[in-house]
Order: sequence, then C-alpha cells, then structure tokens
Amino acid sequence: MTSPEVFAARRARLQQSLTRPSVVVAGFARPRNFRANRYPFRAESHFLYLVGKPLEGAVLVIGPDGAVLYAEPPDPAEALWGGPMPSLEALSRELGIEVRPIDALELPGPVALLPPQDRESACWLEERVNRPVDAGGAELEGADAALADAMIALRLRHDGAAVAELREAARVTALAHAAGMRATRPGVRECVVRAAMEAAIIECGMTTSYGSIVTVHGEVLHNERHDGWLAAGDLLLADVGAETRGGWAGDVTRTWPVSGRMSGSQRALYQVVLEAQIAAISAVRPGASFREVHRTASRVLVHGLCDLGVLVGGEEELFERGAAALFFPHGIGHLLGLDVHDMEDLGDRAGYAPGRARSTAPGERYLRLDRELEPGMCVTIEPGYYRIPFILDDPLALGDLASAIDRSVLDRLSDVRGIRIEDDVLVTESGSEVLTASIPKTIPEMEALIGS
Repeated sequence: MTSPEVFAARRARLQQSLTRPSVVVAGFARPRNFRANRYPFRAESHFLYLVGKPLEGAVLVIGPDGAVLYAEPPDPAEALWGGPMPSLEALSRELGIEVRPIDALELPGPVALLPPQDRESACWLEERVNRPVDAGGAELEGADAALADAMIALRLRHDGAAVAELREAARVTALAHAAGMRATRPGVRECVVRAAMEAAIIECGMTTSYGSIVTVHGEVLHNERHDGWLAAGDLLLADVGAETRGGWAGDVTRTWPVSGRMSGSQRALYQVVLEAQIAAISAVRPGASFREVHRTASRVLVHGLCDLGVLVGGEEELFERGAAALFFPHGIGHLLGLDVHDMEDLGDRAGYAPGRARSTAPGERYLRLDRELEPGMCVTIEPGYYRIPFILDDPLALGDLASAIDRSVLDRLSDVRGIRIEDDVLVTESGSEVLTASIPKTIPEMEALIGS
C-alpha cells in the first residue's frame, strides 16, 4: 500500500505551481437503475493521485499554502448497510492531511478546478463555485487550464510509488492472460474465456481497468460483446487489464488460436504484427518522438504486407501514402497510469505537447500521444492488423490506394479478422522496460499454453 508521505509529496509539488486555491473532487457513485443499486464507486483519478483513498463525495482544496480534505462524517444509520466508517479524525491520521466535515466547505473566492466526468458531480460543484462546470469538459481556460497543466506535469512522469503500482497491475494482468489461454478451446463462448481472465484479477483483490475485449471478431476494435462461440480456426483477441486497489491500470492485448495451432496464413500475419511491435518497442527511449514510434511500426507493417503480397508497389511510397492505415487505422498506443488512457479526461492537452495538434492523415488522426518520451513515462505499444469491411469495402475510404491491394492474396488470408499485440512499456533513463514481458506472445509460447 502506498504510504501517506507519497501523497503529501505529490500535493507539495503541485502547490509549487499554484497561484490560487484549487478544487479536486472525488465524485459520486452513479445509480445503475435505481438509487440503491449503484455502479461500483471509482474516484476521479486526479483525486486518487493526490489523496490515495476513494472517498465518495470528498473534496480536496489545495492552494499555495497547503491542503485540506473535506469529507462526509460517518453516518451511524449507514453502518447497518455498509459497515462502520472511520471518524474524520481517524481519516486525518490515516491520510496525513487535515480533514474537515464537508458541510464546513467554504471556498475562498475564485478557485481553479478540473471538471469531473459525471454530471451529478459537476452540478454539485457548480453550486459551490458559482459558475458553470462542464462534465468531462476538456476545453479549459485561465486558472483551470493552468491547474490542468500543473497536474499533467506532475503525472506525466511516474514516481517510484506509481511505478510499483504499475508493476503490480502488470503482474496480475499477466495472470489473467495466462488464465485466458488455458481456458480457450473450440466450442465454448467468448464469455467463458472472459470469466476466467476476470476471475484471475478478482482473486487478487483487483478489478478490470476497462471493459474487457474478448472476441473472435478482432476487427471490431473495441468489441465488448462476449456472446460469440469459439470455433476451430478462429483467432481470439483478448484485450484485458487489471486495475490495482489504488486505481492504477494494466492494459495488454494478446491474440491466440482457439484450436491451439495457427494456420499458415495466421502465422504469417501474426509474425508481421509481432515484428512491428518489437521494432516499435525498440524505438522507445528518452527523447524519442512517440509519433516516430508509431511510424516505425507502420513502416514494418507495410514491409511485411508487401512481402506477403497483400500490398503491391514501392514500400516507402506506400508508407507515405498511408497504406498502413488500411489495416492498422489506430495509433500505436497511449499514456498509461491511473487511467488506462492516462489523463484523457483533459483531452489532447495531456497527450499532445504544447503547440501540436492532431494530424488529418490516415493512421495518425487517432494518435493519442504526440510528445517526446521522458524517463518515468509509461506507454502502451499496440500495433495491429485488421480486416475491416468499413475500410476495405469502401471506395471512398480506399481512395487511390485501392489498386495497391492484391485482392486475391487478401482472400487467401481471410481466416484472419484481427490481430493486436499490446504491452505496457516504461521509459527508463537508458531506454525502456516492458512491464508485461512475462505474458507469452511468441507463437510457440502461446501454443504451448492454450487449453492446457
């Protein structure tokens, strides 16, 4: 468990960047279908980063001179349903910060804030700051923008406690993927494999860091349906990550054969994606441009597809024309931390360096990160190959690249719908470390584990 001193040090570092009091809210649990049946409460990530405990309805007020936490006092009537809660005095000792009753909250004039993600929390905050608060709003101005920039500067490079949490998330994520491979066999449904993977996470006292993707339709990038059947000859794409008790995320994708053996076409295309991922990981180092890491993977993908005969023409020309995006339409990865897409609640402000904007080029328009990498950053590296009808059967989407695809070769590779290989990579002082390296991803490693 992360010590209170770590959170005190984070608050102290943030205070150095503040010129006025700032408000960070924990948020509220949301009703699932009626008020007493709620979704599990998950505090706002900025609050977790600075306080470390998910206290529903709590507010951190932090300024140049210090910080105070406002929280709900324990309600004896609620103890019947939820068990006893610590007193505010006990909470203060536990967290190493002054804690006052939420009813005593008085904001000292204009404050800076980070918009919460849900409308209920935003409305609650509006009443106390006397100005509109846009739930999930990423268009920030003035003091709010300055607070966001200060938080980004603090959270971009992970401290030692954060790295320890990310390692723990990676460890449990590895258990989940091993469980998924063992549970895979023809004739079961996707939900059976999902259940095995999530059970491994729950057994460790954790939860998933996002909605699990476990599907034989890997061409649907964020497919969260799990009602399909696994058949011999299918590839199963599993994008599943663990979230630690402190809220830190793992995010890993593996793609493996349902029958335990890949066909020749599956093996060939899988190897192309794996080589693209290995090349991209090798490009992760301090000072490297993440956009160039993406381009490294795209180049390797184009080279591999040309070797297989899927793409026809000069490799460099095809790369420059955006041919990789026909089969790899998303970005190479994103920041990873307390959020699986870390700080994406702030829009591109966190992912893009000041002065940079999203490209309109195919394959780069969905790039979530465009910064030079620094030690302490954690990113995902996740190239893929997808046979997406929305792209490949649309003359408008293909444009002048339609003639670059050999349809006869593509048809011979039709038993591959989608392949993605994703790892969590920490930027170090001298290069990088793959936090999820223990999860099998070579073809022999996975074939040895599937159905075992």
